[in-house]
Amino acid sequence: MAVSSNAGPVSQETGSIPNRMLAAIYYGQNDVRLEKIPVPRIGQGELLVRIHTCGICGTDLKKISTGSHSAPRVFGHEMAGVVVARGAGVTKFAEGDRVMVFHHIPCGKCYYCQRKVFSQCAVYKRVGTTAGFGEPSGGGFSEYIRVMDWIVEKGVIRMPDSVSFEQASHIEPVNTVWKGIETLAIQQGETVLVIGQGPIGLLLAKLAQRAGAKVITSDLFPERLTIGVRYGLTDSIDSSRSDVVQSIRERTEGRGADAVILAAGSNSLIRPAIDAARFGGRVLLFAQTVRGEVVIDPASVCVDEKRLLGSYSASVELNEAVASFVFSGEMDLAGLYSHRFPLAQSLDALRLAAHPQANTMKIAIQPRGV
Repeated sequence: MAVSSNAGPVSQETGSIPNRMLAAIYYGQNDVRLEKIPVPRIGQGELLVRIHTCGICGTDLKKISTGSHSAPRVFGHEMAGVVVARGAGVTKFAEGDRVMVFHHIPCGKCYYCQRKVFSQCAVYKRVGTTAGFGEPSGGGFSEYIRVMDWIVEKGVIRMPDSVSFEQASHIEPVNTVWKGIETLAIQQGETVLVIGQGPIGLLLAKLAQRAGAKVITSDLFPERLTIGVRYGLTDSIDSSRSDVVQSIRERTEGRGADAVILAAGSNSLIRPAIDAARFGGRVLLFAQTVRGEVVIDPASVCVDEKRLLGSYSASVELNEAVASFVFSGEMDLAGLYSHRFPLAQSLDALRLAAHPQANTMKIAIQPRGV
């Protein structure tokens, strides 16, 4: 990733809002530059939020690595921070409120919303938070974001004082995972295999366990399986040493798992995931896949009656339940952050996230440092 030399220092003003701010700006495929840009202006019904913590999501990395989006723009959407200004008509929030912010909220009225397929709503696909530079794209890899009116109405959640920004920044990713678990419709006592134990895979495994499943995890990195043990995920398969399909069948009297969750973003793993499910089982494709040809055995769906499911993004209907779960501290979500970087080192953060090591889990960008 290219680094611009005109970035300058990060503003440390606390009593007033500066005119300019630091941001990690996407200019094209694998081209992100650290530069100063104007702090976004807000209008009626909007908020200005100072970012404390923004997690790096796999979708951010995919967009950067493929150059799939027009430039320039500022990514980052797993955000928590402080309200520093509000537009006319905003009464629900005040300056100083600690908040978590979603970047997508559906209209609630269209064909897709009526059928609860919120992520396909045209309004949902419009991003409602921005750093004010280029196309709205979240904006969390900056110091401040503008939160647009329809997001303020339904997509901003006030945090209890007892909850850390790092914990609250997980509300959006936990929502996506919770939605996926509901799509899978896990029954008490079912065996669920989760392939991939990065931070999202670990969340999927933990929420599947919470739903009553017997969870078996797999990963190429034994270190990640060890991290899972800290969260009560003790039954695992080291896929660097064992064949996952064979291993899961050996543990289920030859049947395979009742449900398989693919939490690793590789089209090549779709066929093994299907093979690991029993006859009549379910397979959830959760990790972002690449459009294009995928070789599967169609008889596994038609003859073996396996069901192939998908789940994408968050559900507005789950916001309250997910926030309650996150705020309760039932799961130490802040502990999923293995690395924290100030915004001035955000290019290093993005590089590490794109090329994770065995001990790399979630990575946070924190504009003012830890």
